[in-house]
Amino acid sequence: MSPVKFDSQIRNNSLALSPDENTAVVSYSERSELLVYDLKKGELRQTLPGYITPRNIVFAPDGKSFYVSDSSLGEVIKTDTTTLQIQSRMAAGPGAFGTAISKDGQNLYLNNQASNTVTRFDTRSGLARSVITGFAQPRQGVKLSPDGSKLYVTNFLGDKVTIVDTKTDKIEGEIKDFSKIRAISISADGKTLFAANSGTHTLAVVDIAKREIQSLVAVGREPYGAALSPDGRFIYSGNLADQTVSVVDVATLQVVATITGFKQPRQAIAFTRDGKLAYVLNEDLSIAKVDRDTQKIVQQITAAPK
Repeated sequence: MSPVKFDSQIRNNSLALSPDENTAVVSYSERSELLVYDLKKGELRQTLPGYITPRNIVFAPDGKSFYVSDSSLGEVIKTDTTTLQIQSRMAAGPGAFGTAISKDGQNLYLNNQASNTVTRFDTRSGLARSVITGFAQPRQGVKLSPDGSKLYVTNFLGDKVTIVDTKTDKIEGEIKDFSKIRAISISADGKTLFAANSGTHTLAVVDIAKREIQSLVAVGREPYGAALSPDGRFIYSGNLADQTVSVVDVATLQVVATITGFKQPRQAIAFTRDGKLAYVLNEDLSIAKVDRDTQKIVQQITAAPK
């Protein structure tokens, strides 16, 4: 008997890159396992079963473990990066979705799209320290500001971003007028938010202080990604419908490249620290390795045996 999926109508994928850039862990909510890739060898390392609807993956800052939310299991599962053995499970309730982790690795924030809450977990004890209410179907999109003082939470209903003060764990404001909002990124100075509007095929550029959308940049069809490059100069948007990635120059707000060859890319995009490579997850859980100098795919890392 197959397990019952709590929210099977909602589909998403996730990719997390380890701090040492040797490992990538990926998921698709329609598949009941994770795939772990060895990026140095360019091949599948192991398949991890036991999930139902895995939603989001984040590595601990020290890279020794990673956390996976599963909305049907209602848990956040911590796994050892070296042994790939489960270390602990945090009870999060059905609907557990997006996750963000503090720079010191001690606080993990969890969106719950069913209960319309964000929970702050103490990763050392695995216990919930705060439950913040007042959201409207918060799903995958959740980001901490670079200084960790603010948490930005996307709301699927109402198309808005809620701003949480992490010192008080209280909502202090919101930004409205998005259209089917997906992924978000925050600039290094904490002044600008970038968001994918899949409803209008645009990226929104937001002045955080004013809490207003300042510009809309036309990209590909149904953009899900809004991944800011490490130097803050470019935004990469995975465009689900036309299977491309748009590269937007932050200074000019112009699309400077359109990369082809993907399979339904979404928001799962990660960069190496030196900014030379981008990894983009395909729907089949293969990873496209992009050379950012040429803006071309140089390798497709797949789970298929060689």
